[in-house]
Amino acid sequence: MIDLDAEAFEALVVSELDALPDDMVDGLENVVFVVEDRPEDGTLDTLGFYDGTALTERDRYGFGEMPDRIVLFREPLLAICDGEDQLRDEIHITLVHEIAHFYGIDDERLHELGWD
Repeated sequence: MIDLDAEAFEALVVSELDALPDDMVDGLENVVFVVEDRPEDGTLDTLGFYDGTALTERDRYGFGEMPDRIVLFREPLLAICDGEDQLRDEIHITLVHEIAHFYGIDDERLHELGWD
């Protein structure tokens, strides 16, 4: 397990988000990225979470609607990693996984693509 404070962890998330391909992030509309310590249930089993309505299930956003959220959980990610390189990889995978849910790609398809 790595010991990394919230500020340093968020900096890694921003770095990994910036490193994603433009065609993956250009379509993200009305989405915020959030870092929380743990899920509400306190478990260390969940690395990230997409909270919103996938593009495949909606028409468009109306004025004043709350943004979708992609949440990365700091403590679970730190718990599964032995070093910063592994942490960067896990953050990258989690970002891709949750962004895929925004685009309407479900867990089964992500598994087929090797992103689980």
